[in-house]
Amino acid sequence: MSNSTAFAGSWSSLPVSLTPWILDVIQSMGHTQMTPVQASTIPLFMKNKDVVVEAVTGSGKTLAFVIPILERLIRRDSKLRKNEVGALIISPTRELATQIHSVFSLFLCAQPMPDSTPEPSISDETNSEPKYPPPLLLVSSDQSSPAEDVQRFISTSADIIIGTPGRVEEFLLGKGKSVVSAKELEVLVLDEADRLLDLGFQSALTRILTYLPKQRRTGLFSATMTDADALSELVRVGLRNPARIVVKVQSKKLTKDDGSKMPNKGGEVVEERRIPANLQNFHINCLSSEKLVQLTRIVAHDISLHQSSQFIVYFATCACVDYFYRILTPLLPPSMTLYSLHGHLPPAARTRTLSSFSTSLATPSAPSILLATDVAARGLDLPHVDVVIQFDPPSDPKAFSHRCGRTARAGKSGRAYVLLVGRETEYIDFMAVRKIPLKEQPYLPGKDASNKHSSLLDKVEDPSVTLFHKRIRKTLLTDRALHDKAAKAFVSFVRAYSKHEASYIFRLKDLDLVGVGKSFGLLRLPKMPELKDRGRDGWEDAEMDWNNYAYADKAQEAKRIATGIAAAITREDEKEKRRADRAEKKQQNSAWSNQVTRKEDKDKRREKKDRRKKWLKSQTSANEGGDQSLKRGRTPTPEDDADEGDDWDELAREERMAKKVRKGNITQGTFDEQFADL
Repeated sequence: MSNSTAFAGSWSSLPVSLTPWILDVIQSMGHTQMTPVQASTIPLFMKNKDVVVEAVTGSGKTLAFVIPILERLIRRDSKLRKNEVGALIISPTRELATQIHSVFSLFLCAQPMPDSTPEPSISDETNSEPKYPPPLLLVSSDQSSPAEDVQRFISTSADIIIGTPGRVEEFLLGKGKSVVSAKELEVLVLDEADRLLDLGFQSALTRILTYLPKQRRTGLFSATMTDADALSELVRVGLRNPARIVVKVQSKKLTKDDGSKMPNKGGEVVEERRIPANLQNFHINCLSSEKLVQLTRIVAHDISLHQSSQFIVYFATCACVDYFYRILTPLLPPSMTLYSLHGHLPPAARTRTLSSFSTSLATPSAPSILLATDVAARGLDLPHVDVVIQFDPPSDPKAFSHRCGRTARAGKSGRAYVLLVGRETEYIDFMAVRKIPLKEQPYLPGKDASNKHSSLLDKVEDPSVTLFHKRIRKTLLTDRALHDKAAKAFVSFVRAYSKHEASYIFRLKDLDLVGVGKSFGLLRLPKMPELKDRGRDGWEDAEMDWNNYAYADKAQEAKRIATGIAAAITREDEKEKRRADRAEKKQQNSAWSNQVTRKEDKDKRREKKDRRKKWLKSQTSANEGGDQSLKRGRTPTPEDDADEGDDWDELAREERMAKKVRKGNITQGTFDEQFADL
């Protein structure tokens, strides 16, 4: 297979000659010839053509729009007035925006002073500053706010604005609406256009584009823009008769006469690739528990065999990056320097990390590794990266080529590895359809092992897994905070895996979660729904005293102890409450017989009252019927009504006493004392 780098002629072959000082900067950067994407895009973009550019990573897309923007502003018939914007570049991440800003700054800092050239000025007319003011960067930062962005714009009179969608929208339509003028905007560039939409910036972009003048040049740039994506972009940004530029990478393979591949004689077949020609892309098949072992061996393998010095390792989530950054050091050579970059870091920390990694002096004897998420996958120009390792395949398949493209840039060679477990090997064919070929790298054995990987043949786990697990657990036992990070990383990975876009390949039910736990070095598997009803063969929790497992940070440990004491008090209070509840219930149960007795007494009293009412009713009936015996006041006898028995006398006496109460002869209290049981 041929891996030669393609160039498309010298810079002097452009239809329009470049400004001398711009050409000087290009040559000082080491770009003696144009790449195909630059040769195709620059002439069109310098004229009045909108462009949609799709080219592999590392093909020189940034210069393909930086140079036309500078040339168009230099060639303006009239200079831009104060507070007018000439060019706007929008990128999806602050890292990419910062990188584009640095490229513009490199050019503008190299321009001659105003009195040394007759070219017209873009902005202000001062003679003590360069003709063209420095570009303005608009990204989220701990040091600046949207209001301060406007002040910086006023003080610098910047003509070129680079930023992320949210900050640019606030700059144009928010704090800067009454100050910033976009009426003279020459060029709009959407870098990594498909990613801008994937990240949910549609509404912000729509508002920005509605605000900008229609008489402008617009360019869309990306490495992964399908036909459907490009069509939707054209509709969204209102491109007018755009030129579509697609730069393909082709590889030649020897074949037999019947068309089948052959490593020696025969004809040639041309295959299209969506990765750089000088990039070797490998996959390694292993068990879930062996991924960390293979990661360390890949690093050692490439250092010894290829003298590699800079690596990028991609993980699925921010929590995974944060965790492995803290536990990988004892597993790697002592001279190794680790860097951590993910979206949950403060903006200033992300900037420092990226700058330190890109400018650090790495050698095979003192290599450096950047652990990152997809925040470092797109557009970043890190020219010294030798190897990319995808510990976890990306949830978004489009990110695969962007990750790989951090190496083998601008004609240099590089290698990329992806670790696949179980049925994930179907990902190889999935990538082949996307024109990203993957070659098999045999399982990397330990120093004392044979080249044959036994775990794929008879499912025997690499002995180093147990050793790594013990070493990681030893590290975790030094600080309870590391255990917390381990559990958080494991849970975040499982959740991310369950949401993979290629879900028919990456199925959670097929994933060996016990093996993943071993690779993470967990002390115990966390309680989570995904582990319910799962077998735990081969897993043993660490034997330890969890009550005395302490945080290294004294303040955090004091908080844990206080929380534990409070929890113990709460538990004791709950126990006491339960004891009281049981005692009360017991007391209620023991008094039930008393309640029955009271109920029986109450029923007797009710029965007597009912009999009294019956007697009164019978007495009333007798009076109305002329019963002479009742009229003379004779006390009824049992014979008068056998059903009433001996209670008749008592009821008659009660009635007489009641009459005395009504007449006032006796008090109600006296009556109640005598007839309380009624």
